[in-house]
Amino acid sequence: MGNELFGAVDALLEQVAQDDLPGPAERKRLREAAGLSQAQIAAALGARREAVGNWEAGRTEPRPPKRAAYARLLEGLAARFPAPGATAPAPDAAPASFADTGADTTPEPESEPDPDPEPKPAAAEARPAATPSATRPSTSRRPAAKKATSRPAATPAAFDERFANGPLGVLDGDGSLYCVGGLLLDCPARTIPAMVDWTLSEAQLGAARLHPSGKDSDPLIVLTAAAAERLDLPLELEDRRGLRLAEDHKVVKQLARAKWQLTKRGFGPWARIYRPAQGGRRQCVQLAVLPWGALDARSWGSTDQLEPADIARVLGTYAARVITPRGSTAVSGLEAMTALRPPTRAVKDESNGNWVSGPVPGSLTEAVDPAPAEAPDEHPVVAALHPRGHQRTAAEVLDEEAYEWIRDPELLTDAECDRAFAVGIDVNTAFLAAANRLVVGLSAPVHVKAPTFDKKTPGSWLVDLSGIEPDPRLPNPFTPHGTRPEGPAWYATPTVAYAQELIDTYRLPTQIRPLEAWVRTESGPYLDPWYKRISEAYKATMADLGVTSDLPEADFLAAMDQHKATDPALAAVLSAIKSTVKGGIGKLRERPKSIRHKFGERWPALERPTWRPDIRAAVISAARVNMHRKVLKTALATQQGPAPTGNLMLDQDVLLPIALLSDCAVYLADGPGPLDFLPHTADGRPAPGSFRLGVSPGMVKHEGTQDLLWAVQMLDEGHNPARHIKGTDAALDGE
Repeated sequence: MGNELFGAVDALLEQVAQDDLPGPAERKRLREAAGLSQAQIAAALGARREAVGNWEAGRTEPRPPKRAAYARLLEGLAARFPAPGATAPAPDAAPASFADTGADTTPEPESEPDPDPEPKPAAAEARPAATPSATRPSTSRRPAAKKATSRPAATPAAFDERFANGPLGVLDGDGSLYCVGGLLLDCPARTIPAMVDWTLSEAQLGAARLHPSGKDSDPLIVLTAAAAERLDLPLELEDRRGLRLAEDHKVVKQLARAKWQLTKRGFGPWARIYRPAQGGRRQCVQLAVLPWGALDARSWGSTDQLEPADIARVLGTYAARVITPRGSTAVSGLEAMTALRPPTRAVKDESNGNWVSGPVPGSLTEAVDPAPAEAPDEHPVVAALHPRGHQRTAAEVLDEEAYEWIRDPELLTDAECDRAFAVGIDVNTAFLAAANRLVVGLSAPVHVKAPTFDKKTPGSWLVDLSGIEPDPRLPNPFTPHGTRPEGPAWYATPTVAYAQELIDTYRLPTQIRPLEAWVRTESGPYLDPWYKRISEAYKATMADLGVTSDLPEADFLAAMDQHKATDPALAAVLSAIKSTVKGGIGKLRERPKSIRHKFGERWPALERPTWRPDIRAAVISAARVNMHRKVLKTALATQQGPAPTGNLMLDQDVLLPIALLSDCAVYLADGPGPLDFLPHTADGRPAPGSFRLGVSPGMVKHEGTQDLLWAVQMLDEGHNPARHIKGTDAALDGE
């Protein structure tokens, strides 16, 4: 009886505590004032980190018994860190972001002008105030049938009333706009101009900036096929090459009459509709037209075939964890870099007290031309040196690409031929892992003759590394095809640094003596915020799919076998996140797209600060040498004798791959899984420095398994087993 009484009292206390929680913004303020992380709060309450983020963003509320404990924690923090009194900003307060003043006219991804080129006053970015609608007023409701259940991860910013309905909506043919969290709005518009007006004045869509000096994300409206018909758009574009509406299409004319503008990309699958900023108000809406292929199946799977509420869930989760999509995942990856490290900020001119544009430390602030060796063939700096069609040698061009290597089948040992299986392992988001703490150049290249190599200096180095020769059963670490270089060649800093590491570790009888170099005098870990945000997005999505970092190896492999079937919508988010990494890195060296481009002419992407082929080369270089380092450490963990000295020759029976392809390695094993060959210590831990199973970027997962004869036949025919380890159908498809 006593226990029942106390239980009833505890229930009443919890009920009272439910009414005492401060607002979402105050919850975040109290945590940050105490110097606590969301992970620490979650650990103390026995909750997930994502749940704490949702509480702070106002998306969800804690439930008993965690609610009472959370209320008690916040009460204690409030006593120690009282809220400061509200103070009005000084008349000359700095703008929240100089990028929002419109003075920064840096072209955006795919070389489009900023839709906000006009100056704004020194104030935080604002959306247009609501204006009377010419059509029937909008209402909101919750769908009675299928309801989205998204739990998007919290964004860094606290809940913002300007974007109360989330970052985006999916418009269907009946005017229903499906937003994140199951919210359903009625959009009364029946034309594109009216829909844009309604979105900016009433929909309360958008997302807060990811950096104090960045820009808020514009609202995204996704049009289903039925919505496209409702708004007088064709279901298929006639211009299959340009992928845009003709200039004389009635929808384009409607926009022109209403004084709306389109970017240079025109009205295509990803259309940006804007007016120049006025009075500090940004006026821009992003459209994604699904029947025109806005969501590439290679990145998003079959997302465009889902119900509108589920599409909103997929895109909303991606927007919350990465960035609001505004193009392909490659464009979004590049946009995230700029959003997390914007080029400019507001600084005060002490001479006159005005706020002017100044660089953000650690950012890419201006477009710079690459060194000739770093540029693609069609770049003006190359065209000035070599005629069209000239095949540049390794001493003339930087060739930092991912591995595509197979072992000579003649070098297979008897022990390897006795094994039954070929097992592939794949490095999780290898390029993302390579970007972590990677120091890259921020300034223009400077040419240096006969320099002394410095691994802390990012750049490109002309040096002869042919004196470092690994075991013939291993790929060479310095070339994508794994063959030994012939004489001097250009390499990025991570490659040369790894060469020096091998020389020092194994006492190799050679030295690093660069002939020349193009180096950057200003440098920094530009990609660190990008790495952090996308790696957190990747891990959070994997956790939602049942794959967490605390799983034992066998449980991890079991979870990976079924994670995509757990929730197809979240599996699509995961696919998009992985495509964002590869596509974003690829965009750093975007080639000309126009059929009208002529050899040696500049193309629009070159005017971006983020057109940086040297950074792309550094990331790929780091990923490739990371792969080689893991392969070598894994082999040494299975070697019976001491590590080699004076050379890189290994014992006959060490564990070595038979094929590498970018982030995939194929080994021969007695059993069908990674645990049948990956080395472990006596106490069952992964061998130091070797491949480790796990969910984090840089760790590995099972890629696929085939039988030994299949793998040997692939090698004999010159095919790469790593490309086809998931199934023989890939070989039939010619992938």
